[in-house]
Amino acid sequence: MEYLKILKNNNIIYSGTRNHKCPQQQTADFTMRFVFSGNENYSIGRRNLTIYPDSFLVLNKGTQYSSIIDCPFPVHAFSISFDKEFIDGFINNDEPLEPFYGNSQDFEFNETIYPLKGDMFFNVKQLKYQLDNGMDDESVINEYLGQCLISYFKIYNEEISQKTGQLNFFHESTRVEILRRLNRAKEYLYTNYNRNIGLDELAEYSCLSVNHLLRTFKQAFNLTPHQFLIQLRLQRAQVLLRNTNYPVGEVVNLIGFECPSSFIRLFREHFQTTPLKYRQTA
Repeated sequence: MEYLKILKNNNIIYSGTRNHKCPQQQTADFTMRFVFSGNENYSIGRRNLTIYPDSFLVLNKGTQYSSIIDCPFPVHAFSISFDKEFIDGFINNDEPLEPFYGNSQDFEFNETIYPLKGDMFFNVKQLKYQLDNGMDDESVINEYLGQCLISYFKIYNEEISQKTGQLNFFHESTRVEILRRLNRAKEYLYTNYNRNIGLDELAEYSCLSVNHLLRTFKQAFNLTPHQFLIQLRLQRAQVLLRNTNYPVGEVVNLIGFECPSSFIRLFREHFQTTPLKYRQTA
């Protein structure tokens, strides 16, 4: 279902199907972007970031970007743009969230790919479901938007604040910079998960040496880049098994595995079921 809702408090919600390239544009407000089928690729400067149904992207106010659908079928996109006054008022009325946001008028969130999981997944799906079914009560809509913010702040704390603290560097500014580079490595894995990625290639993209990348990636994410890639491929396999009719052998190729038996073994180890049984029960 396609709609563009501009609320009285200037929050904006968009839902629609995309199958084309969007030219260079600039965000007017802090924005969360999702897809519920297929994938969408964003270009921000020299960075390319691709979001899938298991992830989402945040863009700060004023960020210039372009996007393209790199998918054989139309993509169902969903986005929420938060007016700054709404965010400020929400933060000021909920003191436990203050550490995540702060008082700075120039505060910007880390523009990267975040996992769509837990409360965030539930709240966004519920908001979309209610809007798709004609809900028009702005007080209820804003309640959902507030819950989405709370869920995002929790994910931000897990993905940025906590991981920064896990890095073994004395100066906070160094930890912040290293995590920024590690997130570039993670974005590269998210975007290119279905092809072979060399450590030299990944290190060059993230502006780290191979040794530095391996050591700090494990500190921040508790996984090596290879382990993270395998986990990501298995998560993408879940999405394909749940939402498409591709045979298991085709799924294996689409996620970048070369050996079907290795894929089935790893899938069973991670999810305690086989791909076929997962598809039957999903």
